[in-house]
Amino acid sequence: MPRFMFWNVARKSLPDLIVSLAFANDVDILVLAECQLDPNDLLRALNFKSAVYEYAPGLCESLLFFTRFDSQFLALMHETPRVSIRRLQLPARKELILVGAHLPSKMHFSDESQIFQCTELAVLIETEETRAGHKRTVLLGDLNVNPFEVGMIASSGLHAVSSREVAARGERIVQGKSFSFFYNPMWGSFGDRHGSAPGTYYYDKAESVNYFWNVFDQILIRPEILDGFTDDDVRVVTEVGETALVDGSGRPDAINASDHLPILLTLEF
Repeated sequence: MPRFMFWNVARKSLPDLIVSLAFANDVDILVLAECQLDPNDLLRALNFKSAVYEYAPGLCESLLFFTRFDSQFLALMHETPRVSIRRLQLPARKELILVGAHLPSKMHFSDESQIFQCTELAVLIETEETRAGHKRTVLLGDLNVNPFEVGMIASSGLHAVSSREVAARGERIVQGKSFSFFYNPMWGSFGDRHGSAPGTYYYDKAESVNYFWNVFDQILIRPEILDGFTDDDVRVVTEVGETALVDGSGRPDAINASDHLPILLTLEF
């Protein structure tokens, strides 16, 4: 089954760690955000033993795509500086729309502005789904909002719900208009479970309201492809081999790795 990994590397030069993560997790498609490494240099590092990976170039300034498939199978559909929508066409499999996104940070955008960013992303995705003639879509990226925030759950936003049963309805009608669901398995990544981290990003601020752990890095799945997915098929990665991606307190190791943790998806489609 194909495996997808997303990681915001926070502008760190981490070629060895990226390579180790890709091979240790048998990653078929690797999407990196805030990666300032030269793609050719990273490609050489990924292929240090043999020519396994290809770089799938694009114009999106925020994301890099690498794949173990022929890069022509990962064709561009639409891109913005923060979003890359690709058509994944593998032999003997149905076409998949793969969306990578890195939305603006809370440090620079208000809550209201982030809602509009989610809404604009939803419109982009639905436009490309209409052109493709199907909704077999996966979205992965650093959305810089938690699963419970308005832009994520609103019908005119990404409309991503925590319940597989609800998502299986496909869509719902609000004020006479139909809105498609995403299923968001990342709700299950909050809190202490299965020995993994309680989120993907940790932020401690002296305010009355502080979540501490956040799940900004997310994977959303359209109901059309949920038959090939179980909740165990997505996880937050906290280590690679003997190298921990978290510090002694169990928080993302922003010094030796990144302040975001990678997320991994296995999907049959």
